[in-house]
Amino acid sequence: MTTPPATPGGVGGAPGWYPNPADPAVEHWWDGTAWTGHTRAAITGAATTVMAAPRPRRRTGRVLAAAAGIAVVAVTAAAAVVLGSGEETPADAGNSPAPPPATVSAAPTPAPATASPDEEDPTVVVDQLNGITLPILDGWERPEYTAQDVPTVSTVADDPCPAASSRSCKRGSVSSFTATATGTSDPRAIAEEDIGKAAERAFEEDALGVRLHGGIRSHRVVAERPAVVAGRTGHLVRWQVTTNQGPGGYVQSLVFPSSLGSESPVIVRFVFSAGPGAPPPATMDEITRGIRPIGSSTGGGVGSSIGP
Repeated sequence: MTTPPATPGGVGGAPGWYPNPADPAVEHWWDGTAWTGHTRAAITGAATTVMAAPRPRRRTGRVLAAAAGIAVVAVTAAAAVVLGSGEETPADAGNSPAPPPATVSAAPTPAPATASPDEEDPTVVVDQLNGITLPILDGWERPEYTAQDVPTVSTVADDPCPAASSRSCKRGSVSSFTATATGTSDPRAIAEEDIGKAAERAFEEDALGVRLHGGIRSHRVVAERPAVVAGRTGHLVRWQVTTNQGPGGYVQSLVFPSSLGSESPVIVRFVFSAGPGAPPPATMDEITRGIRPIGSSTGGGVGSSIGP
């Protein structure tokens, strides 16, 4: 091994590569306080000696700060020369291993939201608020637009509205929502009160105040009875409505307790046309049997065992 040269620039010389006078082909690394065991071949024609910073003397605070700044610049310049030459910067006098390169941890990517099996099921419409699903029968669909922002299924087929032929009237539709401001939780009382509202909305004036059927002429009750829906005991009322224009139709208010939380009453409204091609009233019972609690594979409609 070659013999290290004398201390560069006197005690306190800046770190850097310095030539060995005894062997000009070899340079040694001075870490600022002592010679290390690192050597390299001398770089021909390159200035490898780094000027040593003078030892600080007792001076005023401002002079000392200026001297310290000069030393920092000198050390930074020396490091830049070494790194720029393609050589690895040696470790300190104790030959401590260099710290591993810093790694940047990527922020964890949130897991994509996953829909419940019911929401992905093309055969049902999910009413998350009331904890039920409405079945989509053959010839029915989940409409893209509805007059009210509530879970709805409707027939694919429609007809020109009798009193407003520029508008389309679905042959059948079913919607669900929570009963509010009823003053009672009795399904029968709520159904008897709601059926009139359902008839007016369907055959008197729509949400925009348009009389699509020329208004209601008369109605008659065609069904009123207890019903079991999604395992809960409820009640239904069904009217046949005669309108001033067109074939009229049927409305039904079906009320039952929700299986969620405080068991708030749920209202499911049915509106069917009585015209050619419209679903028969018996389809109301078929849809009622298909109403299920979210996540359930079994129904609980008309004819099922009475729930709590």
